[in-house]
Amino acid sequence: MMKWVWRGLLALLAVLVIAFLVFRTPDTDAGEMRAKYGGPPSQFVTIGDGVTVHLRDEGPKDAPAIILLHGSNADLHTWEQWVQTLKTKYRVIRFDQVGHGLTGPDPKDDYSRDNYVADILEVADTLDLKQFVLGGNSMGGKHALAFAAAHPERLTGLVLVDGSGGPMLKLDNKKDDDSGNIGFTIARMPGVNLLVEQITPRSLIAQSLEQSVSVKSVASEAAVDRYWELLRYPGNRRATLKRFGYPYDPLSEAQIAAVATPTLILWGEEDRIIPVEAGQWLANVLPNNRLVTYPKIGHLPHEEAAAQTLADLEPWLVQHASPPKSE
Repeated sequence: MMKWVWRGLLALLAVLVIAFLVFRTPDTDAGEMRAKYGGPPSQFVTIGDGVTVHLRDEGPKDAPAIILLHGSNADLHTWEQWVQTLKTKYRVIRFDQVGHGLTGPDPKDDYSRDNYVADILEVADTLDLKQFVLGGNSMGGKHALAFAAAHPERLTGLVLVDGSGGPMLKLDNKKDDDSGNIGFTIARMPGVNLLVEQITPRSLIAQSLEQSVSVKSVASEAAVDRYWELLRYPGNRRATLKRFGYPYDPLSEAQIAAVATPTLILWGEEDRIIPVEAGQWLANVLPNNRLVTYPKIGHLPHEEAAAQTLADLEPWLVQHASPPKSE
């Protein structure tokens, strides 16, 4: 009897090994990814502690500066439509934050909010930016808000695009099946999430991106390829699991209320990841802000409604971006 039990277990193990080998999605090749996603005007800038960030610095170097931070599991390419317009008048900097894109994992596996804030400061110092506007989407919004709380003297303006960083709101009018997305859900599931480091089907990334937006054209084949390939950049999947293992660390209401930096809050009304009520909460707490919401737009307004968001952003920048340096 025991002989058959062992044979059964060995057969099951063999099936599991074969399934793993069939469905395994290995890391992408770092050189190939740099060639595909890191061509001009990309730079690879060392900022200290062993971190070399993938960065793009465009527009006149003596123009008012803007740094843009992408969201979780995204990369600097998410800002492309904004950059093409803004770089005619502004110096626009965007970079892959650690654990993302071509920057790759943090050498010390530090994915704390404080470490992300420190990286923003190091990028600004490396580029000799004395004052600038800081913008961020989703996770990037949290890091931008935290930077504003820690280093208000460095900012002339703050732009939050469906940004996290505030408390998790308990909304009675939201159904459990009408929020979030499958990618973030799996990344937080103990045990199951460990498979993601080795088995990350493209279909999962496609579904996750499609669930994040209301304008489905944003989830194009090229965009899905980019998210899928850069998530599999060496070390990024493990970094994602490490990052999602951290407890959510919002700023306190008192910290947010103390941020006096002029703030523009842009939000998609159909955001299922961070609902519009979170943006409304920020607007009620931040002392100096303007809130604009967009009907039929999801979590990525800067991509889903680039023209509309730019139409609201550009007049605000005229007021709040620092003046160009004198000759």
